[in-house]
Amino acid sequence: MAVPLSAARFLEALKAEGLRVVEVGDWKTHNRAHMGPWGPVHGVMVHHTATSGTESTVRLCYNGHTDLPGPLCHGLIAKDGTVHLVGCGRANHAGLGDGDVLRAVIAEKRLPPDGATDTDGNQVFYGFECENLGDGKDPWPPAQTAALEKAAAALCRAHGWNERSVIGHLEWQPGKVDPRGFTMDALRERIGERLK
Repeated sequence: MAVPLSAARFLEALKAEGLRVVEVGDWKTHNRAHMGPWGPVHGVMVHHTATSGTESTVRLCYNGHTDLPGPLCHGLIAKDGTVHLVGCGRANHAGLGDGDVLRAVIAEKRLPPDGATDTDGNQVFYGFECENLGDGKDPWPPAQTAALEKAAAALCRAHGWNERSVIGHLEWQPGKVDPRGFTMDALRERIGERLK
């Protein structure tokens, strides 16, 4: 169980990992706190946006849309590796997922198959959206995957977690496919190496 990082500590952790960070609007207080609690936090969730164009994607992640108000994550990782901070606190990114998966994340063990939607992920996971069409063809530039690795590792380092605290949306919620274009096992391996 971990208390969520303050906005200042979140920013500090990302910068300490060597990331280029852009602060968007009032991200430090931009959240969905009126919809439920934020924390304790137990891990980091990775998504792809199914969009292209950094400027419009940042706006989408900050504002959300009619059916799903923003912020839609805590940080948007652009193709060039820049992390755009769009929210701090509860964000609309994880939705309902499998409580057995959460228990595995907390225990830092191999994840079971996701088969239920019985647990509020927006309360317990940090979320990074990555600018990618998610069609399996849109490339993942090295600068972007390196930034994702660093961002996830930064939060793990700040909380004393290992790489098993990082999951993909597809491992949390039945029917989700993101992130598509790399495997979460490969990403976790890279994060584990970085945390050594």
